[in-house]
Amino acid sequence: MSSVTFAGLSLEKPRIFGIINVTPDSFSDGGDALALEDALRRGKAMLDAGADILDVGGESTRPGAAPVGIEDEIARAVPVVRGLSDLGAKVSIDTRHAPVMEAAIKAGATIINDVTALSHDPDSLDLAVASGL
Repeated sequence: MSSVTFAGLSLEKPRIFGIINVTPDSFSDGGDALALEDALRRGKAMLDAGADILDVGGESTRPGAAPVGIEDEIARAVPVVRGLSDLGAKVSIDTRHAPVMEAAIKAGATIINDVTALSHDPDSLDLAVASGL
């Protein structure tokens, strides 16, 4: 019997996602990881605690949250993706915008986590297919 995998990880055992929101209005952490150094420190701690994948988001999806411009989202999330990837982490990008996905993939993200299932941005599905993710 062959092993089932996701993003290169065997699913023969449960996998743990660590969430790093680099937003000032995050409902899960209150913006505690907004600075790059804080986000990387939090990611390292999650890896040390056993996280298999780190999910990085630069736009809050909490109800009533104000949308963030694409350039701002890239500026928030991509340096964190790059830094965590440089640490050897498997990184997921949490975004609904194809340009953010593309920049994060170039920085080392290997998973796309889109709350809209790639339906918000008309370029998202083609990007996901072209990237192999």
